[in-house]
Amino acid sequence: MPIIKPAAASPEAPQQHKQPSRKGKKAWRKNVDVTEIQEGLEEVRDEVIKGGVIAEKDSAELFTVDTAGDAGITKKYLKGSKPLKADEIIAQRSAVPAVSMRKRSGDATTDGIILAKRSRTSYVTHKELTRLRNIADGRQGDALVEVTEASYDPWDPQREAEEEKQDPRFSFLEKAPKRKPPVTLKHKPISLAASGKEIPAVKKPEGGYSYNPMYTDYEERLMTEGEKALAAERKRLAELEEERLKREAAARSAAEAEAAEARAELSEWEEDSVWEGFESGTEDVRVTAKRPERKTPAQRNRIKRRKEEERKAKMAANIKKKNEQAAQIKKIAEAIAEKEKERALALAKKDDSSSEGDDLELRRRKLGKIALPEKDLELVLPDELQDSLRLLKPEGNLLKERYRNLLVRGKVESRRPISFAKKAKRKATEKWTHKDFMLY
Repeated sequence: MPIIKPAAASPEAPQQHKQPSRKGKKAWRKNVDVTEIQEGLEEVRDEVIKGGVIAEKDSAELFTVDTAGDAGITKKYLKGSKPLKADEIIAQRSAVPAVSMRKRSGDATTDGIILAKRSRTSYVTHKELTRLRNIADGRQGDALVEVTEASYDPWDPQREAEEEKQDPRFSFLEKAPKRKPPVTLKHKPISLAASGKEIPAVKKPEGGYSYNPMYTDYEERLMTEGEKALAAERKRLAELEEERLKREAAARSAAEAEAAEARAELSEWEEDSVWEGFESGTEDVRVTAKRPERKTPAQRNRIKRRKEEERKAKMAANIKKKNEQAAQIKKIAEAIAEKEKERALALAKKDDSSSEGDDLELRRRKLGKIALPEKDLELVLPDELQDSLRLLKPEGNLLKERYRNLLVRGKVESRRPISFAKKAKRKATEKWTHKDFMLY
């Protein structure tokens, strides 16, 4: 008879790690492995028993910041050591109070001699200027006109509605047209960067612009600026050479014109000599040229056919030339499209690297007809680099940089400075007031 053993109560779920299939619902329920879930629940229960779940606690409950330090370290390592001289100097406290940094009036530091007050003769106050203007306008009295700055928006619709209220006595007058704000007032400024990105107001400088730069950054920037300077010099020399060639060509043409005039004068002199009796001896020669005869219809048809063949050949040559040009244009367009694609990829890579625009490469179309001012070359030569901050010379001009930045960001249009503005022409006349009389 078989021995019957009591069934052992297993707390774990049934496991079968190497199961052949999970297609059936029964097999799926039976063969689920929940070992990790059971272990996680056991860890959470242990944490709750010990005081709470660690993941749910704040950092202040788990950690403490030691600000005082261990006093035993100084006793152990600095025992018998002499304090620093700097610490002794700092620890000293004088009984005399420090000099006050408050700004004091100059009367307390005089030498006792009171100088007479002198008024500024080269300065006219705003009040005096207003009084003089009132006198010039013929106003009497001491009433002064208060000059105030405009503190309103000229395009405010509420202000326009207030101004529209017209006196009923003047209703027959035409109403003034409403002021309309310009369309560009709401437009976003157009950046002049070649990539079209917005240029920051204050751009973070690169490593090559530092007063104490790295060697690699400085060398790279020096080579870049050197190439630009060489290209500009080559362009200047090419322009000078072109101007020289133009001057030589103009001088050559002038010499040829003078020689032609001399030859013309000589030929006129020869013609005059004929009339004076100097004959060449060829006056008796008779011209025996054959007179043209009338063409026959066959000859005319032959000429017509030849002209038609020439016209067709010329047309075929033109068509062939146009086809060749079209094929060449197609190739050029494909090459340009390929270049644009590569440029777009490069710009995309550049866009990924930085989201700010660069004012080194600007677009061709500027705002206005005046060219933008050139950027100052803030570069120190290798022999001018200093190893001391006291010997440094500041580079650049903040006013110029700010103005050029406004132009490049599209905030302001570039204008030409007008040093001497044209003034209205005034004509002085004398009034004949002695002629304006009345007879009684």
